Amino acid sequence: MTVAGEVVGAIGSGLCVFVGVARGDDSLAADRLAAKVAHLRVFDDDAGGMNRSLLDVGGAALVVSQFTLYGDTRRGRRPGWSAAAPPEEAEPLVERFRAALDHLGVAVATGRFRAEMEVALVNHGPVTLLLEVGPAGSGARAQDPEHTSGARGDAATMQPWSQPPPPAV
Repeated sequence: MTVAGEVVGAIGSGLCVFVGVARGDDSLAADRLAAKVAHLRVFDDDAGGMNRSLLDVGGAALVVSQFTLYGDTRRGRRPGWSAAAPPEEAEPLVERFRAALDHLGVAVATGRFRAEMEVALVNHGPVTLLLEVGPAGSGARAQDPEHTSGARGDAATMQPWSQPPPPAV
């Protein structure tokens, strides 16, 4: 990942995680999302089934802040951003997500918050997922990281990488 031509974050095999923060998200949601990303079984085992997690394969995470995940395109021709948390709320939660992944044992590289970044990746396989965790305490399903209540919370899209991205030119 580059900012103004300077490489600011890079990983080998692992996940590229675009992280969006919605208004009202909190540190618990960031922690729960990090645990979900670290433990989600999206990497192939020896039989070709998706049975290995980021931790199982020793992969890294490239964490990219991405407020546009909360762009609302239901009306008109221009996205609205009112669901996205303002930068002063979002930045500490993206950092909390990064730190939680690191605490779980995942090597993490990041970009620069609020910078215009160029992200190069090699997407291995047909796997791009949207993960959301609902607010804690909003029902039994929301407390179980395998389910969400339908309420918006921290979100991430992630894409597995099988090899390092091409060198910056």
